[in-house]
Amino acid sequence: MEKPVNSWPPMPMYKKILTLLLSALPFISAFAQDTTSAKFMKMDYNRPTSYLIGGIKAEGNLYLDDPVIVVYSNLSIGQTIKIPGTEISNAIENLWKQEYFSEIMIYAGAIKSDTIYLVIKVKERPQLAAYNFPGLSRSESQNLKDELDLKGGVVINENLLNRTKTRILEYYYEKGYYNTEVDIKLSEPTADIKVKNPAKPNTLVMRIYVKKGKKVKVEDILFVGNDKVETKILRKAFKKTKSKKHKLNIFASSKFVEEKYDEEKNGIVKKYYSLGYRDAKLVFDSIYKINNERIIIKIAVSEGKKYYFRHINFTGNIKHPTEDLSNVLNIKKGDIYDQTILEERLFNNPSGYDITSLYMDDGYLFFNVVPLEVKVEDDSIDIDIHISEGPQAIYNKITVIGNTKTSDHVILRELRTRPGEKFSRADIQRSLRELSQIGYFNPEALNVNPKPNAATGTVDIEYTVEEKASDQIELSGGWGGNNRSNSGVGNGSQGGYGGLVGTLGLTLNNFSSRKLLHPSLWNPIPSGDGQRLSLRAQSNGIYYQSYNASFSEPWLGGKKPNSFSFSIYRTNQSYDNLKRDDPLKQFIKITGANISLGKRIKWPDDYFSLLYSVGFQQYHLQNAAGAYGLSISNGRSNSLEFKWVISRNSVDAPIFSTSGSRFEFSIAATPPVSAFSNKDYAHIAQADKFKFVEYHKWKFDIEHYVTIKPKLVFMTKARFGYLGYYNKFLNTAPFERFVVGGSGLNSFGQIGSEIISMRGYTDRTLSLNAAPPGSSAGAAIFNKYTAEIRYAISTNPSATIFTLAFVEAGNAWLDPRKYNPFEVKRSAGVGIRLFLPMFGLLGLDYAYGFDWRTIRQSAYTGTYQPKQLHFFIGQQF
Repeated sequence: MEKPVNSWPPMPMYKKILTLLLSALPFISAFAQDTTSAKFMKMDYNRPTSYLIGGIKAEGNLYLDDPVIVVYSNLSIGQTIKIPGTEISNAIENLWKQEYFSEIMIYAGAIKSDTIYLVIKVKERPQLAAYNFPGLSRSESQNLKDELDLKGGVVINENLLNRTKTRILEYYYEKGYYNTEVDIKLSEPTADIKVKNPAKPNTLVMRIYVKKGKKVKVEDILFVGNDKVETKILRKAFKKTKSKKHKLNIFASSKFVEEKYDEEKNGIVKKYYSLGYRDAKLVFDSIYKINNERIIIKIAVSEGKKYYFRHINFTGNIKHPTEDLSNVLNIKKGDIYDQTILEERLFNNPSGYDITSLYMDDGYLFFNVVPLEVKVEDDSIDIDIHISEGPQAIYNKITVIGNTKTSDHVILRELRTRPGEKFSRADIQRSLRELSQIGYFNPEALNVNPKPNAATGTVDIEYTVEEKASDQIELSGGWGGNNRSNSGVGNGSQGGYGGLVGTLGLTLNNFSSRKLLHPSLWNPIPSGDGQRLSLRAQSNGIYYQSYNASFSEPWLGGKKPNSFSFSIYRTNQSYDNLKRDDPLKQFIKITGANISLGKRIKWPDDYFSLLYSVGFQQYHLQNAAGAYGLSISNGRSNSLEFKWVISRNSVDAPIFSTSGSRFEFSIAATPPVSAFSNKDYAHIAQADKFKFVEYHKWKFDIEHYVTIKPKLVFMTKARFGYLGYYNKFLNTAPFERFVVGGSGLNSFGQIGSEIISMRGYTDRTLSLNAAPPGSSAGAAIFNKYTAEIRYAISTNPSATIFTLAFVEAGNAWLDPRKYNPFEVKRSAGVGIRLFLPMFGLLGLDYAYGFDWRTIRQSAYTGTYQPKQLHFFIGQQF
């Protein structure tokens, strides 16, 4: 036998005749198309002839390569086949299954002795050139394209057409359109559909005609057999399938989505279980069509008997006495039998106080608890709770995976789990919270993988993190002032200030000073050690410039969470466009520096921290009399401030918080220099009075978060501030006052004052309202109350988005004796927040100030309107 090769020898006449005979046989040569046909002839099937395949080639293929078609056929050179036999028919079946061809034929191209050369002749199905949705809007067409994700060049076959139609129907079914009709038409490419390659042969365009009809809605939900539980209670088990007839919330949808209905109808039985009906079950449910737009759901139930807890016994408990476990379980004899409550208080109470947590937080990793019904008598059930305490587990190895930028020691120092310490589930949960708080990782991807070893009584803990972008670049422009004329303020007024403000800033939140001198460790900047470096410049030209730089180290020395921060800043503000050396020029220059040390404390609990800081500021004034209420015209004022802050932070996430609280109480004070001076402060010049600024400043902020339902959070917040003085002849200091009103974004022109936002009112409005007519002095005291409902659209760390609705109230007072915490200006509105790691938090709020008529109009605020649009960057209200 000759060695087979993929070559085609000349064919003698007698073999051409044999080839013709072979091509007529159903199992030697076959022909398949959309309408299958074959030619038959008489042959002796008892004496099949064996052939060695010497070559295989394809004909008629435009897109698929010959070797690909040969592979699909499952035939190969050198293979022995029988004619007649099953090999050829199997090859055709294999090719047909690929759904690439509308016609397939295999015949002998040549025969040489016992070697046969096969030809696979095919006709390929057409490919998709383009498709559209005639009659649909551009947005709806795009939504369907996103759903289908069809690509040009895909083979058009029945499977593709059916799959396309099914996906479109499913898309509309999910939206409640159960009368949707889909019709797909195929045709040659024409000018009305844009085709990427119109010259490409064997292509078709697909026109998909969609008639979605009207939504099918639930007219009513009826129940049969519910003699003991009211229908309105059972209807509440449906969260997404609402009855139009009995709907209390007019904004809730009544559309019918079968998949959601099937999921929720099991909630009927769960509702019965929670009411003590442990034998309850669904008998049947039916859907009746009233018309093309309305249906009625009818559900039959079997309620059974209502049961109650009777005796609950604990066995196997050694560590904790039965009395303590009973108190944690908090189920009394005669309570309604609710298995959900029983399991929740045994295993996973949302409050965190359950029997499993009691043991797990004390090291009993191998703890197990099993509740068993031991007796059912009449309407009462006895429960035995079997406890297997096991040994207390010790942490062995603590590892972290997934960090590509942040150094291991930065992560490990935040963990509450240490090798050699006793296992605690609460410590693991707290560790995950701390990793979320530092802001370097995706909170949704944080995970922990415990690896217990019962033989040694130890457990390895592996934390999984996913890095996210935390550094921020700020390059923005915004309107930062009222551009008012400065006439009458000081000397030689020539113009105004304010207008367009440009900002350039860089914040590295995971900086590493250790790697600064080692470029080989940069990635692409020195990072990974959890330090923070910030550089920022802001200006609107000759009227205002501000520069500041800061650095902070959260773990000074690397062994304890003692923080260190240092900052320097310089602000120049001018009230005219005169030259710098002009003696008539009006300006205020502020230069300052601050150093602070902080530490975490464990009492009253370990969410508390303390901060001590000292700061120095110098105010250089020239011709500034009257500007923003200042009584000083020329000179330099110095401020040496000492500050003490105690705070507590237990919120679960820094951006979209869902639980926990945060409060901060601070006292800032300067030395009472006047008390050690012999000067007569009642009669000395103003510049000498404030050569050393004196004040004591008290502030208190508190906020609280509660989850109403997943992604829906209720936030409340209160703020208070008071600026006091030591010497009655000095009165309230001209600096460090509170400027209240607006978005809080207008941070310049305030001569060292603190900006307090108040939506629904323009910038500085409330503090100006507190000052005497014609004065623009800041306030000495303020308070503010806020309540917000927040809903998360996206919690993706690359773009966190949430909406909110708020009510707010606040006010400011210049004279603390007139302070009244209930005399407030009110507002309400809606807003949206967008957090981008590169740019920080961006916000836009629309607010209405209800008490706008009580605001005094002035040259500083202009004509006031109750409707306000507020934009801000990088801060919360």
